[in-house]
Amino acid sequence: MYIDELVIKNICDIAVEAGDAILEIYNSKTDVSIKNDGSPLTEADIAADIIIKKRLKALFPGIYLVSEEDCPAIFEKHELFFLIDPLDGTKEFIKRNGEFTVNIALVHKGYPIAGVIYAPALGELYFASSRTGAWKKKYGLKERIICQKWSVKRRLRIIGSRSHICEKTLNWMNALGHQYDLISAGSSLKFCRVAEGAADLYPRFSPTSQWDTAAGHCILEHAGGSVTNSSGQAFMYGTDLPIINTAFIATSSVEIFNPDNYIIKR
Repeated sequence: MYIDELVIKNICDIAVEAGDAILEIYNSKTDVSIKNDGSPLTEADIAADIIIKKRLKALFPGIYLVSEEDCPAIFEKHELFFLIDPLDGTKEFIKRNGEFTVNIALVHKGYPIAGVIYAPALGELYFASSRTGAWKKKYGLKERIICQKWSVKRRLRIIGSRSHICEKTLNWMNALGHQYDLISAGSSLKFCRVAEGAADLYPRFSPTSQWDTAAGHCILEHAGGSVTNSSGQAFMYGTDLPIINTAFIATSSVEIFNPDNYIIKR
């Protein structure tokens, strides 16, 4: 599929519309239920999911949709499909810290070719594609975002989950051969912080799903970073793959893993 600026604008508009609906509920009392997997579910998750799917079906008819709130037990196999997380960071939404997002990614042959992340409470919209590069828009101001390349002369900035950081991730970070500062953030904003130069590395060894990472993956790669599995191999998406991701490393630059820098103890 050819991705042009109009396609990206349409996906951005859908994310913002869903985010506005989320904010209406965010600013009122919210009932919380628990899904079968133990994760929380709010009225905002459902409202955003309805808006996104309705608008995507109207603008992009025939493209398969995979959403967290409408996930079948068995997927149809498609080379081109949307991955949707209508409200990523539901725990942050419930805590009312503003660090929740709307994630929409378009995947083709295993790779996210377009990605949009909108943080409605923060007024931050991130979007990327091979055609447009990676951008951030906040309160009407638009700027190109580029990863900040890491230098061995400064401390490494590692970003981790505000609600989900696990012992395995901590052990991996503690095995680094270089001093680091730990930054916390919720939802897919962790990818965005690396993409815009506010962090260098986002390692994740606790479970995530494809819809949690695809949009952020796209934005980070087109800002000059990369996302790989923990062995350094390509990180892939697909309706023929498990919906639960493997561990991954999102980074601003390959210099972090240069053996000459002695970052990872091997």
